[in-house]
Amino acid sequence: MSFDNLCKLLSEKHPVTFASWVLGKPQTDVTVLKTELSIEPIRADYVTFLQLQERILHLEFQTKLESTPPLPLRMLDYWVRLYRLYRLPITQVVVLLLPPAPDTVIETVFSVESTRHEYRVISMWEENPQPFLNEPALLPLATLAATTQPQVLLQQVVERVNQLELGERSQISAYTQILAGLKYKKDLIKQLFREGMMRESVIYQEILAEGEQRGEQRERSLILRQLTRRVGELSQPVRERVENLSLEQLENLGEALLDFQTIADLDTWLSTLK
Repeated sequence: MSFDNLCKLLSEKHPVTFASWVLGKPQTDVTVLKTELSIEPIRADYVTFLQLQERILHLEFQTKLESTPPLPLRMLDYWVRLYRLYRLPITQVVVLLLPPAPDTVIETVFSVESTRHEYRVISMWEENPQPFLNEPALLPLATLAATTQPQVLLQQVVERVNQLELGERSQISAYTQILAGLKYKKDLIKQLFREGMMRESVIYQEILAEGEQRGEQRERSLILRQLTRRVGELSQPVRERVENLSLEQLENLGEALLDFQTIADLDTWLSTLK
């Protein structure tokens, strides 16, 4: 499971919200652009390209600074390819999800002789958590924001998740728990979300009472809807194959589908099953 790719998914689902956040002012007209760039084909798996009014916004989500090639060179490479393709001004923002090792220099510029290229860096551990708590689309990132009381912040996030409408709650809850895993212990995350749901949601109590079979049916239906959003309408044979997966296989598919780009990715994943 790629944390970077989950952030890419969120930013593509809510481009206006993410553009408004990183640019610090409301945006209204934002279009998600393709992630394969020209010249030698490269697919930017963990980045989002958004087209604003007469400007491109390039978002890069990183759990760590180390990469090959180095991050500053990659940012320059993306800039050149984007400018060649769109011929528009480009704003590049790297969102670092976790702090690097102590004394690590966080570079914001590529510089070799007369060539100099700058980009912005947002360090999530320095961000005020309140804007993230106030916006459902950004709520999963709230767990990584600045705090002197991590468990209190996580409890606040749980409370906000459980205040969401039911249709939105299950997906945001899943995304939030995944990103919280970068910072918090798995048992604590499960405990707080379970307690929060039991305390806040009568519907959750009813789901528990319905038993394991109904739970599997709900999970199967949710995954089918998520697959349709990610890769398009499923053929009847593929839909039947997914419907016949075991509970464990469904759970694995629920994580894997966040990395899918096309129906071929689903076919490849299904072909690995025994």
